[in-house]
Amino acid sequence: MPAKGGATDVSDADIKAAVDYMVAAAEGGAGEPAAAAPAAPAAQAAPAAPTKPRPAALSFNRLLKPASKRNPPPPEDGIHDPDNDGTHALQAPLQVFEALPRSNAGNRVDWVKSLDNNLIAPRWDRTDPAAAPVVMDLNIVREVKGSMPDVVYPHKQHTAWLDCSNCHPQIFIPQKGANQISMAAILLGQKCGVCHGKVAFPVSECRICHSKKKNVMPVKNAQAQ
Repeated sequence: MPAKGGATDVSDADIKAAVDYMVAAAEGGAGEPAAAAPAAPAAQAAPAAPTKPRPAALSFNRLLKPASKRNPPPPEDGIHDPDNDGTHALQAPLQVFEALPRSNAGNRVDWVKSLDNNLIAPRWDRTDPAAAPVVMDLNIVREVKGSMPDVVYPHKQHTAWLDCSNCHPQIFIPQKGANQISMAAILLGQKCGVCHGKVAFPVSECRICHSKKKNVMPVKNAQAQ
């Protein structure tokens, strides 16, 4: 496997920060550390253990939140101005999303299926309501090492939402073999991570991308020989 998974433009410090974050999460760093129990009635309670600073490697992924904190009403989402009367007139996301297909990630809405079923009709051009997208039905398969299924990148689902210039050539060079992509880079908000984890489903949904099973070679029976 190439160094850094092929992401040669990622610094050692960034990769270390990503690894530190995943190790901290695996060791159960979801909650605050509990304060130490008091030693004796007459003695003062021991100070709480200092909280280890959270690495900023995944701070870009605002969709990885507890279910109780997803899709808050506009006055509480930290985006809209709660002091503006117009904010309170906006429809709450949970009410808007109720009739849309469900997913297991992000804001729990399957936006691709919603678009395919004509449940939503996003405007392609801000100033031209009659403009329509140029949808490109082309799948790019990227082989990965190990037992993980290969990655299938569907242009159709992306070009139904985005113009080609959103990705090419700044994020992805439209040339075979010209793009070094790794999970380390994606976790750091590069390549696919420019959108996924911000405005698209997070990288925790592995099988949406890793969807092409590998061709398993049959094992020869030694006794048959």
